[in-house]
Amino acid sequence: MIIPIFAAGMMKQGFFFIILLVAGVFPGKSQPLTIGGRVMDDVMPVAGATVEIKKLKKTAVSDTAGYFSIPHLQPGSYLIHISVIGYEPFHESVRISENTNDKVFNLMPITSSLDGVVVTGTMKPVQKKESPILVEVYTPQFLRKNPVPSIFEALQNVNGVRPQLNCNVCNTGDIHINGLEGPYTMITIDGMPIVSSLASVYGLFGIPTQLIDRIEIVKGPASGLYGSEAIGGLINIITKSPDKAPAFTFNAMTTSWMEHSLDAGAKFKIGSKTNSLLGVNYFNYQKPEDKNNDNFTDVTLQHRVSVFNKLHFQRKGNRVASLAGRYFYEDRWGGEMQWNRNFRGTDSIYGESIRTGRWELIGNYQLPVHEKMMFSFSATDHHQDSYYGKTAYMADQKIYFGQVTWDKNISTDHAALLGLAGRYNYYDDNSTATKDTITGNNQPEQFFLPGIFLQDEWKPNSKHHLLFGVRYDYHSVHKNIFTPRLAWKWSLNNKQTIRVNAGTGFRVVSLFTEEHAALTGARVVEVKEKLKPEKSYNVNLNYSTRITGGKTALNLDASFWYTYFHNQIIPDYLTDPNKIIYANLDGYSVSRGITLNLEGNVHKRIKILTGITIQDVAKFQNNGAGKKVKHDILLTEKWSGTWAITYTFPAGGITVDYTGNIYGPMQLPLVSSLDPRRNTSPVWSIQNIQMTKKISSALELYTGIKNLLNWTPAKNNPFIIARSHDPFDKSVQYDASGNVLPTSENPYALSFDPGYVYAPNQGIRMFLGLRMTVK
Repeated sequence: MIIPIFAAGMMKQGFFFIILLVAGVFPGKSQPLTIGGRVMDDVMPVAGATVEIKKLKKTAVSDTAGYFSIPHLQPGSYLIHISVIGYEPFHESVRISENTNDKVFNLMPITSSLDGVVVTGTMKPVQKKESPILVEVYTPQFLRKNPVPSIFEALQNVNGVRPQLNCNVCNTGDIHINGLEGPYTMITIDGMPIVSSLASVYGLFGIPTQLIDRIEIVKGPASGLYGSEAIGGLINIITKSPDKAPAFTFNAMTTSWMEHSLDAGAKFKIGSKTNSLLGVNYFNYQKPEDKNNDNFTDVTLQHRVSVFNKLHFQRKGNRVASLAGRYFYEDRWGGEMQWNRNFRGTDSIYGESIRTGRWELIGNYQLPVHEKMMFSFSATDHHQDSYYGKTAYMADQKIYFGQVTWDKNISTDHAALLGLAGRYNYYDDNSTATKDTITGNNQPEQFFLPGIFLQDEWKPNSKHHLLFGVRYDYHSVHKNIFTPRLAWKWSLNNKQTIRVNAGTGFRVVSLFTEEHAALTGARVVEVKEKLKPEKSYNVNLNYSTRITGGKTALNLDASFWYTYFHNQIIPDYLTDPNKIIYANLDGYSVSRGITLNLEGNVHKRIKILTGITIQDVAKFQNNGAGKKVKHDILLTEKWSGTWAITYTFPAGGITVDYTGNIYGPMQLPLVSSLDPRRNTSPVWSIQNIQMTKKISSALELYTGIKNLLNWTPAKNNPFIIARSHDPFDKSVQYDASGNVLPTSENPYALSFDPGYVYAPNQGIRMFLGLRMTVK
């Protein structure tokens, strides 16, 4: 009896053991779970966003506070898709093992949304699609498609805009818009003109990109609103508000050329009524390369640091009050591979060494009155300690600017903007530019430029928007300067718009601060006359349309421009190969062309931004016989194109960006009639590819290749720098008139010249970076 009872007990226990084992291996259906959270744009909720788990065909829509909830889910990983008009499609893989209701999904505004707000065209915040002035907008998402350590390089993918290097040795440069050289473009930070003249060469380096909210570009004269220097266009770099900026941002990148960059930003509170945004930009490149074997550095060595801080003060009635400051220091050099700091300023080993220190201050204060009146100011101090070979160039510049504006709504369809502005310029250096022509004593350049402007906007009906503006400035030397402008926007329907802008511009030239070629190389600078201010007359016609169908959305715009210049100052490299001659043009010059831009989004996976510019930029000069002869402008391409193509793999959290540009031929400056270098550039292109992996909502890893084609100007050219083996021209022989003689040692009658440059000398390279954003 005992054995059967024991056996029965064992069987019963085994039965229960088997049931427990089976239950463990083959679990039953779990309790359904819910995933919920909030859709946000920084600190603002996004209502009406569609939240999907496509493989389960489950959908939810965020409410007015941004909240959503998707119930009846099993534990596991799900790919969340979020879409809403005006924002980039969002994809993130989420794993759930319990009910989740606190997930936050941050969306990014679309790169060039028509609903975005712009301020540059009219100096007032207005929706981009409502602005009578065409304003192009580029956001941080655009900058990330081709990560670079400076704004200067980032603009290479903007149609009609070309960063132009001006020297093969020190790699300084400027920004060309529609074929016009850098001094014709005004560069502002938060609308303040602190990047100009001496700083225009370096002003686009060292701005912390993590703090940039957007870049607004106006092509064509804006002198009627912004005064001198905005004769050809305007680039306004708008920084983030401390109130809306992420808590912390970080971006670090390195390349196979051993270039290291770091960009970081953080916001914090000072007391209960002050928000602060702090940013740091650092760049270091200390590994000389000579891939083209001319014994000169291909890329300038640089050590740069910039610190930026912006404060926003809370006031009654939400009135504006902000103060921002930046300090910038850079030490750069290029030259012969044997150069070191012991050779600075000597004539044994050639090098160009530039040390730059500058500080900037920007402020905005809304006056405590019932009317909308704003006081804006900026101040900058720039010091440059530099040697170009054995030529010393020591310069100081101070610019102080103040402006009061009154934005008055006269009626629901009529508004006016009245402004008073004053600008003080101080410039001093050790060159002939600041020497008294009679006594020879040093005489720093100083002038105060007061101005007054009025802008009147009128909307006679829903389809038409008219703008008339006029500005008056008084220059102590050039006296009265008058610059009117007119704009008309015609909305054909809710998708098609025509804009017509016309106006004049003026520019007071500061020769040595703008023309780097006047300081480098062996050419002698000759100023033939007292230079008069340049004047321009411009008209711009733009047509834009939006095309939608299915899952495809396209934005297309086409522009035609024509600009006529009087008194233009164009450096003459061709009349005498040993000189750079500066004089007001005896004749006139013209810039005209057409530009096309296409932006598209296909199936929310493929994004395309591409454009092409065709232009004719030339001067018409008297030939002495009463006829005007056309001459093409040096270093100006006939056509160019840009593209940025992005493809997203949502499941893997991977994005691929293919970016590039292409440029048509341009005329190049030769040193002599025997110079064997090409007198026109070939068609050339810089192309890049990048892959970005989204690790989490806060972290991204990116890598890629720059200059995929490994293209440099040295290809199909015997050399780039003329007489790089004799940079001090110690073996050059001259005739009685000072002209270089051809000899057996110098068969092409050349002198040292690093100014033959139209494209970067840096070839193919890999890059790797890490990006973090903590909301």
